[in-house]
Amino acid sequence: MKYLILVYRDPPTAGPGHEALQRELAGGGELIVAEALADPSLTKRLHDGVVADGPLRDDGEHLTSFYLVECETIDCALGHARQLPVAAGGRVEVRPALCCGGLEM
Repeated sequence: MKYLILVYRDPPTAGPGHEALQRELAGGGELIVAEALADPSLTKRLHDGVVADGPLRDDGEHLTSFYLVECETIDCALGHARQLPVAAGGRVEVRPALCCGGLEM
């Protein structure tokens, strides 16, 4: 099963915790992709078909990076998420990923 680990933090930071987790996931064959996202000020959004600047949320808590992993269970994905430095004081979300339009991804 695929899981998306969404990392929310302001400002985004990389570091040893992220690097160690990426190495562990890649070494175990569970990492599909991991990416940091650009500064929220560079965001464009669509609202009712109109393009606007900035993120959807304006509360200072923005999505800063994500991991797409393949794990046996959500508990396994949560275990990986707990290793992130931000997990202790920030917000990390783990969500099952579904196939898109019947196509296996």
